[in-house]
Amino acid sequence: MRKYVFGTGLISAVTGGITLLRGLRNDEDFTWREALAWLSWGITVALAIGAIVDVRKASRGKSIPADSPVAGDEKKLLKKRAQR
Repeated sequence: MRKYVFGTGLISAVTGGITLLRGLRNDEDFTWREALAWLSWGITVALAIGAIVDVRKASRGKSIPADSPVAGDEKKLLKKRAQR
């Protein structure tokens, strides 16, 4: 579980969210640029979680989509899990 929570994608998504939350403290109007920043943050979180799910599936021997970042490494991930 530790390798998933402390993954670089998830850490960068959390720090980006914190930065966006700090920007909301100001008494400025909500602009389209902020809306795009929040949309981008949401996409980043979704991709980080999707990568975590794909790694977990691959390490358990299940098939993953071909467009996944870990596609082709299923055997290596399964071998690592078997060693533990």
